Amino acid sequence: MKVSVRRFFKGLGITLAVLAGLFGLIQLIPYGRTHSNPPTVEEPKWDSPRTRELAKRACFDCHSNETHWPWYANVAPMSWVVQRDVDAARSVVNFSEFHIPYALASYSGLSVRNGTMPPSKYTVAHPEARLTAAELAELSRGLDATLKVDTTRR
Repeated sequence: MKVSVRRFFKGLGITLAVLAGLFGLIQLIPYGRTHSNPPTVEEPKWDSPRTRELAKRACFDCHSNETHWPWYANVAPMSWVVQRDVDAARSVVNFSEFHIPYALASYSGLSVRNGTMPPSKYTVAHPEARLTAAELAELSRGLDATLKVDTTRR
């Protein structure tokens, strides 16, 4: 009995040492730590200051050049996930570079209405981005108005 317990803890110790070594090694991969926030070139013509305020709370961390990079954005593999998410979001719509046409920008309000934006994995980590149902409806309407969406065709 003593031998099997000793063997178990020895195996557990080796496994933990290997995992710690792998964790240390992946920190050497540079992707995900550039944390660039280029200057704002042009924002959309917001329909109201309130829409911008709600968008800043719920959208700007990923969909603008005003990203607040949390501490875990410096630790792989989370740094990889955060960088990928921000890069992808900025490519869909970037409220700091609105001089570029974004094919999917007009769907922003719809994304808020159908619950895909802001994503739950983001709001879990960023409670300040959790909007009430009334705020979500207000943001959705404001994004539609700002981005000139004809909601009668949906």
